[in-house]
Amino acid sequence: MTTPVLPPGTDTGPAGATPPRPAHRLPFWVNQRLGLLVLVVGLAALFGVLQPAFLDARLVLFPLVRDVSTLTVVALAQMVVLSVGHMNLAVGRMAAFGALFAGFGYDRLDLPLPLGLLLCLLAGAAIGALTGWIITRTGVSSFVVTLAMDFALLGLVSLLYSALTENAAFTSRPSGLAELRSYSLADICVGPVCGSPVIPQMAQFTVLALVGLGFLYARTRIGRELLLTGANPAAAELSGIPTGRRLILAHTLSGLLAALAGFMAAVGTGTFRASLGDDFMLPSFLGSVLGGTLLTGGVVSVLGALLGTSLVGVIRKGLDLLGVGLESLNIYLGCVLLLALSADRVRTVVAHRKVVRST
Repeated sequence: MTTPVLPPGTDTGPAGATPPRPAHRLPFWVNQRLGLLVLVVGLAALFGVLQPAFLDARLVLFPLVRDVSTLTVVALAQMVVLSVGHMNLAVGRMAAFGALFAGFGYDRLDLPLPLGLLLCLLAGAAIGALTGWIITRTGVSSFVVTLAMDFALLGLVSLLYSALTENAAFTSRPSGLAELRSYSLADICVGPVCGSPVIPQMAQFTVLALVGLGFLYARTRIGRELLLTGANPAAAELSGIPTGRRLILAHTLSGLLAALAGFMAAVGTGTFRASLGDDFMLPSFLGSVLGGTLLTGGVVSVLGALLGTSLVGVIRKGLDLLGVGLESLNIYLGCVLLLALSADRVRTVVAHRKVVRST
């Protein structure tokens, strides 16, 4: 008769007694998602009580969800580079760079809406891949390279708009762009059943990005290799993972998602201009870090990025309706980011201690 082998440190109690069953606890990331969901719903209800106009479906909730959809893609663009322990300080300029190509395609090449979007995504992926290649070839920190890329694109995009347009903006609107901007799911009906007037049709891009990245990180080998590269690059290299190519892939995806966000922002405003993406930096970190993505790499939360961005969007819109000025609003958001970074540090320390105790 064989004796079952128990994990080290297991307390079996008195002889013959049944070992106590460990208490079931939800993982930290599950608790965090639930907490974010409760905060989003609770704050939305609070703002609705304080300012009933907050619950207006067409005038407030529809543009709020549209903005959240765009900024969620921005957060995902930051999340994919954070997954490998890098960061992308040029996420806003990459958005403007990609949108420039879409606007040029519509204004000068008379491209239909889908082809302009495809050109936008290709441009974003190309500039992201270039950034990742520079980082891997030079060994320079992603902070330095993406900061330099941010300044380079700031000048390049401005020069191209000045050279190619008269009013520093492409104003041609292809067929379908106005509908994509203003239509909601209420305009899609199957018989007598129609969708919600709160959800914009543009949110379909966000859903596709969420599903795609969720599948990548949860179900594919490449996704696991990206996370392993971020968690421990040296160990990943020794395990045979092509870390250089994975870093380039992460930055390529970041550029592609940034360009998608730039396209969505341009659709939301109705124009393609150089200033697109100027305010993407803070939301990109807020959404991803609040959602549970570690700055040190190795841990991501795709759904958490959506919830984190939703929380920031609800706070921004609610305080705006309550008459809080832009300066005060930025102070509040900065405090939220500081708290999120502190929580990120706490999660890192807790995870390290768990590893130490298990060894």
